Amino acid sequence: MDAPEKGWQARFYTIWTGQTFSLVGSSLVRFAVIWWLTERTGSATVLALANLAAFLPTVLLGPVLGTLIDRWSRRWIMVVADGGVALLTALLALLYGLGTIEVWHVYLLLFLRSVGESLHSPAMDASTTMLVPREHLTRVAGINQARQSASWMTGPVLGALLIEVLPIQGVLAIDVLTALPAILPLLFLDVPQPVSSRGTTAGELTGGGESGWQSLWRETREGLHYVWSWRGLAVLFFSLSAIVFFQRPAASMLPLLVTQHFGGGATELGWLSGTWQASSVLGGLALSAWGGFRRRLTNMMVALVIYAGANLARGLVPAEGFWYVVAASAVGGLSMPLFFASLRAMLQTTVPPEMQGRVFAMQGSISMGAGPLGLVLLGPVADRIGVQPLFVGTAVSCLLVLGLWLLSPGVRAVEEGPPDRATAVESV
Repeated sequence: MDAPEKGWQARFYTIWTGQTFSLVGSSLVRFAVIWWLTERTGSATVLALANLAAFLPTVLLGPVLGTLIDRWSRRWIMVVADGGVALLTALLALLYGLGTIEVWHVYLLLFLRSVGESLHSPAMDASTTMLVPREHLTRVAGINQARQSASWMTGPVLGALLIEVLPIQGVLAIDVLTALPAILPLLFLDVPQPVSSRGTTAGELTGGGESGWQSLWRETREGLHYVWSWRGLAVLFFSLSAIVFFQRPAASMLPLLVTQHFGGGATELGWLSGTWQASSVLGGLALSAWGGFRRRLTNMMVALVIYAGANLARGLVPAEGFWYVVAASAVGGLSMPLFFASLRAMLQTTVPPEMQGRVFAMQGSISMGAGPLGLVLLGPVADRIGVQPLFVGTAVSCLLVLGLWLLSPGVRAVEEGPPDRATAVESV
């Protein structure tokens, strides 16, 4: 691939800044809707189903959406995805304003929003490879993770304040407004497209005499085969599902941990979520300045240990120990940028640019595949026994996955690229 042009910072960070506003708005929507469901139902099952609705598109549609990202203009994918998500939020706000909102409306709109987000996130990750020089990818990934964590921190904290003074439709309207600075730079700034092994760019991958559906399916199978034949990467992706089986339902029930176990409210939830995300912001900035350990897999292993410890605290601390859990969150948040920024940079430097849409989407689909199963099975269980055991299960699964990685030669060698070096891009 051609190296990004000199002066890449101006174009990349203009797009990056606009996307930051959109992330904050989306975080507000998540907090406001989940808190509304918590207050209205107080049900772990309802929260599990809401998270399931927001989660399924990534799992079920990921491979196909990834193929579309590699076929189409990634810039216009982001424009359409941002605009579509904003329109869905406006519709949700209208239903709240009319007083006709039902729980199933929230499920449906969370599902549809997730389709847009499942297109947008891999498109942005794959575009970053084309916009940022290779030597800066880990540091940029750290900044990206800090930005994401900052948006997740701002959402709960700002959401807890705004819910006290605005109706929920007013909070949702903020998300619609934040879509504008995300979309406008993309209308004027170009995002380079990768050249495929066939010598074509995105939008030209027609596959000879094949129909559109035939070529779409062939390219999707190519992506699946690419991941499956790289056994170390496949083991890494699939093993993460063991963590997500417990983590996804546990994370979705954090409001119930606050209300039912610690006896708190929106303010306490804001403290717990905000502290975690503030720590993640600092961790992302530190990683951007430091660059992490030489081996990115080492970063990810250290992150698993930190994450396991934080979840043990959430699962074992008694009701009077709320502030101990806040302190554990201040440490646990460091695991997020260390893990996800390292994983992102590893894929950006070992996967060919024309395959990255598919690989990033499949990483979400495979790694997160156990999340819906966990939500369906463990939501009703948590209604009976409480939510704390889910956090303990998350911690134990982290340690088991760590042991598997240490014992797997393929995982330990994953940073060297695919076994067939001809399929890797050495000068990403």
